[in-house]
Amino acid sequence: MRLRASQGKLKIEHSIIDGVRPLLERLLAGNPEVRSVIPGVIKPVRDARGPGKVRVTVPTSNGWKAIALSAGARQELFISTALTKEQHELALERAGE
Repeated sequence: MRLRASQGKLKIEHSIIDGVRPLLERLLAGNPEVRSVIPGVIKPVRDARGPGKVRVTVPTSNGWKAIALSAGARQELFISTALTKEQHELALERAGE
């Protein structure tokens, strides 16, 4: 079973909600400052419709916590990076295009 992708930066020990994995792979490919992305718990929500999107929420000890929304679910993402919140949001916006 393959647990890691994108040069070991995307930890895939849990599943990732639909539409978010390609966005994360583009984020990692285009930003060497992002050390790793660790997907967390998936929970169902009513307002997560449309294409996958990621919103940066709070700082952590080594980066940022983000929330991914897609296909009626939300998932926590723990992103290890030295980027500021604004830089990280811009990188996510570029990866989503």
